[in-house]
Amino acid sequence: MRHGKKVNHLGRTDSHRKAMMSNMASSLILHKRITTTLAKAKALRGYVEPLLTKSKNDTTHSRRTVFSYLQDKDTTNILFREIAVKIANRPGGYTRIVKLENRLGDNAEMAIIELVDYNTVYGKDVEAKAEKKSTRRRGGASKAKAPIEVAQVAEAPVAEETAAPAVEEAPEAPAKNEENAEKGE
Repeated sequence: MRHGKKVNHLGRTDSHRKAMMSNMASSLILHKRITTTLAKAKALRGYVEPLLTKSKNDTTHSRRTVFSYLQDKDTTNILFREIAVKIANRPGGYTRIVKLENRLGDNAEMAIIELVDYNTVYGKDVEAKAEKKSTRRRGGASKAKAPIEVAQVAEAPVAEETAAPAVEEAPEAPAKNEENAEKGE
């Protein structure tokens, strides 16, 4: 039984697991998004989020603490210079795990783990672009153009005359359908 065992060992020795987590955290910080198995992504989230929180406070002690976990000077500098600025106002939840379909070779559950503030797919920029899109429900006319067209039709008597016969022909069409329905019975 696994009562009280909070660490997923991932089938590795302690030194291998620490080295793997350090490498994955460095890759996540450098590339902002990595693809891995779901179990490793969940383990990495618990490993990297405290480091991201520590990076908000740029002191020598916090830099040394983060470096002891990452073992990479360039990654530590990127974390404190670029990423810490973007996550400064975020109270937590710096990473997002998105599940993918299972891997073909061994059917392992795959996932993408990414830094939330660096995502371009779900960001605020995409929402602004989505609002600009016009719907094509009225034959391509937008809401702003509809009142202008009504005003133009009221001013032009020719447009009213062409619209009137179309209204007169409309009641005849349902009458033909009723006759066809009676023949069918």
